[in-house]
Amino acid sequence: MSDAAATLTQDRQKLEMSALSAPAVIFTVAMIAFPVVYTIWLGFQTFSSTGKQSFAGLANYSKLISDYEFWHGLWVTVALFVLSLVLQLVFGVWLALVLFHAKRLPGIVRSLFISPFMMPPVVAGMMWLVILDPSLGAANYILQSFGLPPSDWLASPTWVIPTVALIDSWQWTPYVALIVLGGLQSLPPSVYEAAQIDGASPFKTFQRITLPLLLPTIVTAAILRSVDLLRFFDIIYITTQGGPGNASNTLNIYGFRVGFEFFNIGYASALMLTLTAIVFGAVLAFNRLRGAVAWS
Repeated sequence: MSDAAATLTQDRQKLEMSALSAPAVIFTVAMIAFPVVYTIWLGFQTFSSTGKQSFAGLANYSKLISDYEFWHGLWVTVALFVLSLVLQLVFGVWLALVLFHAKRLPGIVRSLFISPFMMPPVVAGMMWLVILDPSLGAANYILQSFGLPPSDWLASPTWVIPTVALIDSWQWTPYVALIVLGGLQSLPPSVYEAAQIDGASPFKTFQRITLPLLLPTIVTAAILRSVDLLRFFDIIYITTQGGPGNASNTLNIYGFRVGFEFFNIGYASALMLTLTAIVFGAVLAFNRLRGAVAWS
């Protein structure tokens, strides 16, 4: 076969592959693009109590500046994001180290360690509602057994954010641990052999070798969790619905209530687009950080 014929055959094969994949690509792009474009369009609309729709320009976005609930929701979102992410990264790295070094740990025990993140958030939320019940919950029973005063947990404006962060961290720390465990298993053993020959202590080995080499993996885990944490919804909706008062009212919960309880679809769309921009900003920042800590 001549070179020209071979090239023609290859071009035909590429064309056939493109034609076969085109419907799936078009469908996927449409399914992503349509909701985004429609939400952007809704963000420039206003709806009256009778359902009448009219163009509002930037009125929905200018309203954000003077909306106390928006700024409070942003603060709650950021507070939950920071607290949950720190807890999950710290304990996720610790759990990954435990699983990595405990070679003889039975498979069933390993499965139990990582099982929480496979639980549906609705089930996890309902389970913790029972555990943290101020009257009958196991958490207050344990506190009182040690002579400590009971807590209101999710019913306390002071403790609701730390409590929700602990619930989310309980569920998703194993997910972070699995990512970090994969990173640990890919580290070159030669550097550890060299450190052992030099007489480095386990702490120094972790500080000078393991942690710096794991940083790209840890930042990747942070990116994946950041997308979910900034869109905090399911656990809060199941456990507190933004309460007590508005103490756990994140931007996602606030946008949901504005859109589906007060039917202000235009303003809710503006809120969700603002949250989307925040999520994109966080992901871009973490991506730059990952590039900075990547192995050279």
